[in-house]
Amino acid sequence: MEDQKKQSLPRLLEAANQKGVAGAAALARALGASDQTVNNWKERGVPSSQALKAEKMWGVSAQWITYGTGEQWVKPTFDSNVRMVPEGVRSYPVISFIQAGLLKEISDPYSPGDGFDIEYGDDDASAWAVFLEIEGDSMLPEFRPGDRVRIDPEVSPRPGDFVAARNTKQEATFKKYRVRGIDERGQEIFELVPLNPDYPILRSDEHHLLVIGTMTEHRRRYRRHNDR
Repeated sequence: MEDQKKQSLPRLLEAANQKGVAGAAALARALGASDQTVNNWKERGVPSSQALKAEKMWGVSAQWITYGTGEQWVKPTFDSNVRMVPEGVRSYPVISFIQAGLLKEISDPYSPGDGFDIEYGDDDASAWAVFLEIEGDSMLPEFRPGDRVRIDPEVSPRPGDFVAARNTKQEATFKKYRVRGIDERGQEIFELVPLNPDYPILRSDEHHLLVIGTMTEHRRRYRRHNDR
């Protein structure tokens, strides 16, 4: 099965070519991925989330891309909003930044129906993991409005990671995590750093900040040629 998954990139390239998307560079642009990311799929295989994205865009079976089994193209069914999800994939709710502010307080994980949308992805995160949709321009140029990031409250941040954090008003924000020292109680003093220099850096010794989760995946919004 793993050997079949390593052949998933040639299968995806074959299917994309039939839809007029020729070559790895064009495939990367169509899927909102970098050229290097697509190149990495030669060894790791195409992630299930990207196989599902290709299925949605072109009608090529995610199961066929991933494992080479079944029909290459998805056949319409009576209920066209139902589809098979490949093994090892799960659905994640896409929640608002207001909902994210409660991530450390709720007693049960958010379910897909609790969000305003659903993202499908590899089942390699904790039950509490969710997606957030980026708002505003404080994290440009790396994160653009409309991009989505998977946040896992069970993953502790390391210096340089990107995190979701909240303040005393239960307001959530998404920033880069940078450690500045240790206070007299042995707690880390950290900064929340925007990538856009027009926005201020927030320090945990000046504001009551709590990290509520660490980014484990970034999904870029599709770029139009005039969307720069």
